[in-house]
Amino acid sequence: MAATRLTQHRVDNLRPRKSVRNVRDAELKGYGVRVMPSGRKRYFIHSQHRGHRVWKIVGDTAVMTEVEARARARSMLAALRDERDVEADVSGNALFETVAEEVFSRYGRRWKPRTLAVNRYYLQRQILPFFTGRPVAEIDREEVQRWFRSLHAVPAAANRSAPILSVIMQQAEAWGYRPDGGNPCKDIRRYRQKRSERFLSPEEYRRLGMVLDRHEARQPFRVAALRLLLLTGCRKSEIVTLEWRFYRDGRLYLADSKTGPRTVWLCEAARGILNKLPRSRRWVFPIGDRRSPWSWLDAFWMELRAEAGLDDVRLHDTRHSFASMALSSGETIRTVGRLLGHDNAATTLKYAHLSDATVRETVEALAPLLSGVQS
Repeated sequence: MAATRLTQHRVDNLRPRKSVRNVRDAELKGYGVRVMPSGRKRYFIHSQHRGHRVWKIVGDTAVMTEVEARARARSMLAALRDERDVEADVSGNALFETVAEEVFSRYGRRWKPRTLAVNRYYLQRQILPFFTGRPVAEIDREEVQRWFRSLHAVPAAANRSAPILSVIMQQAEAWGYRPDGGNPCKDIRRYRQKRSERFLSPEEYRRLGMVLDRHEARQPFRVAALRLLLLTGCRKSEIVTLEWRFYRDGRLYLADSKTGPRTVWLCEAARGILNKLPRSRRWVFPIGDRRSPWSWLDAFWMELRAEAGLDDVRLHDTRHSFASMALSSGETIRTVGRLLGHDNAATTLKYAHLSDATVRETVEALAPLLSGVQS
């Protein structure tokens, strides 16, 4: 590693090479400047702390003068010697995948288990294949834009992955792997997506009810879970992770739904479904691997919807249908929002468009069909 007395003039005249170039200062031990192949330059400190190599970014040459960087580096090195800066124990050559795993281990504790699982899925499928092997400190806005453009064929996945990458870069900055104010994901313009809301008609509800009846003897728990989902408008995660302790006084008291604690008021048909189920375990639906508790319901729904001729209906569309029926039947936005656990009235409003005649017909047919009671 070259050593020279760094000055503003010398820093300005450092030229990039094909590989990363580090230039140490000959006067202040542990202080230097790193020149990226892209031409970007960053001041850094490099020292030893408790037997470990420490590398920490001081600042970017585009926003900090050499004099300012030297003063800050001197202060950071002194703090490190005095053991005041324990967070400085990071490597300037840290690879993206290493930092990403640290973010998921430390920052990921703030996410709910379902969110953590989904975020890890997108990390593995959309992010790591592009950035693995790259030093996290060297990833710039241009590279992030190339990554985002490479996902143009899967816009939904791209839009879902961008915030995850941004969190990784944000935490890398906070923990000293990247310079302050250098998040390359800032202001990414998301892909426009056509939202297609699908609502079940009365005839489709009848077909679905008939299919559920045919499967009830063979798959009682799965059928009960789907009926409960259809009759409550609950989210899939709220049903598959439901515990018996949350069901009392004819209601569901969900301690940790997507929008926080909420109460789900159950109709007579929904209460009847729960009251028929055995209570020998903690979970209302003790099926499958609890690390991915929703997978069994997804698989069962795929089988059922094909049999009912509803191949274009997603499981979440049943929630849309429940909301639209309630709104068109005369319930207020506030009431339906509470039924669904929405924390924003605008979220509920998008469902208010079905005709009154269609909804009233559906409401009359819905409970007996989905509860397994046929006239």
